[in-house]
Amino acid sequence: MNTIDEVHIAPLGYEYDRVLGPACRYDIDVIYLLEHDEPVADKPDYHETLKEELVETGIEPRSRTVDLMDVYDVLGDVTTLVSEHADDIVRVNVSSGSKLSAVGATIACMATDATAYYVHPEGYAHADRAERQSYGYVDDEVLPTYPIESPTRDQVAAMDFLASESTEIYTPKKKDIIEYAEENELSFVSENQPANDKAKFALLNANIIDPLKENHYIEVNTVGRQKQVTLTDTGRNALRAFRHKI
Repeated sequence: MNTIDEVHIAPLGYEYDRVLGPACRYDIDVIYLLEHDEPVADKPDYHETLKEELVETGIEPRSRTVDLMDVYDVLGDVTTLVSEHADDIVRVNVSSGSKLSAVGATIACMATDATAYYVHPEGYAHADRAERQSYGYVDDEVLPTYPIESPTRDQVAAMDFLASESTEIYTPKKKDIIEYAEENELSFVSENQPANDKAKFALLNANIIDPLKENHYIEVNTVGRQKQVTLTDTGRNALRAFRHKI
């Protein structure tokens, strides 16, 4: 019999009680602490104290190294963790890290089934970055989120192909994506079994090209009789955020 765990994810910045409070209140099983990618010497001493206290209360802390100042790094890590706990209850603390990590974590919740929550402290400390930014734990509230449509697995796979195959002297074409899709049995081809090249291109446009263009993830340029496909910076960030799908 499979058990359902209560899993929390919390960016670990300059907070302590805002992480510990809700973790204890909900008697969670596991908490992922997203720690900023920086030398250990630069991290606040109380990070280790927090982990020890979590263990003492029966909670398993798991650390992940993330750039908390990069929205897409946080977004990608949170969506990946949520996918790894698809059968569990996942809640994300958006109040314990940086403003940018809060944005990334909130968007991740909108793109998944995770629940975003904000923690209210008793008060705030001085703005000394070496110290905790708040103290105490009063309550927490679930934040309203609005579902957003994330790229499909086929679309992420196509973006990954474009990222890996594009060079300064070569740009993949639509037919290259079709060949890749056939070799890797992407669903838009394998589930439809197109009878000819015209049908293959129609499926590619409807399932991959048009949706990615609409979201500004790719650009399509006509060179002679060929259609060259380029991944945009926005597309590269989306790939970082949803690479776990492949």
